[in-house]
Amino acid sequence: MTETPEPGTHFGFETVPEHEKAGRVRGVFTSVAAKYDLMNDAMSLGIHRLWKDALLDWLAPRPGTRLLDVAGGTGDVAFRFLDRVKGEGHVTVLDMTEHMLVEGRARAEARAHGAAIDWVTGDAMALPFADATFDAYTISFGIRNVTRIEEALAEAFRVLKPGGRLLVLEFSRVPNDGLRRLYDLYSFNVIPPLGQALAGDRASYQYLVESIRRFPDQERFAAMIRAAGFDLVKYRNLSMGIAALHSAWKI
Repeated sequence: MTETPEPGTHFGFETVPEHEKAGRVRGVFTSVAAKYDLMNDAMSLGIHRLWKDALLDWLAPRPGTRLLDVAGGTGDVAFRFLDRVKGEGHVTVLDMTEHMLVEGRARAEARAHGAAIDWVTGDAMALPFADATFDAYTISFGIRNVTRIEEALAEAFRVLKPGGRLLVLEFSRVPNDGLRRLYDLYSFNVIPPLGQALAGDRASYQYLVESIRRFPDQERFAAMIRAAGFDLVKYRNLSMGIAALHSAWKI
């Protein structure tokens, strides 16, 4: 009897067996956890902060909102959310990498946000929560690292309440050819050396740059969100398409 070969998936530009990807991604973020926020500022010249603010602007959370922030280990989105609702809400931060959550917990204690946040180690493709638990689901710069994106979107749909909102912030495709070439030159020639200089880890940032190029463009990703059952799917390009913000609703 011939065994069915295991499906492959991408890890940056490398093709790996599906069962290996989660462990390798976890290794990347374990390596960079302590310098993750510093590197985000350095790589984006601080613009990632504006992108996350744009996410919260579009979400427009109300007091009492129950948010699930996936791949939100260091707490950036969670803290912004709690500031918007004046502490009258609750966030569950889920991340597959415990080292990222350790960094987030430390930041939460310094900000006195600890009581309003749960920190959970878990997998976006198999969320450890009951159906229809959350009012909103956010994921920022994390969904491209998931082994099977379709399963993560299906899980997002499952745990949202009817009328719940999905917001995905992710690097995307720059539509202008000339600008895209300049962006590629910067990404491949600046970011990995910067990772080596600031975090002592060139390989992890080489992977991160490559993973951006493997992620579906805006229209293809919007179609994947619709296929998961969401309605009113829209997206906004940020910084000329370097990043995009996708919004959808569970009707």
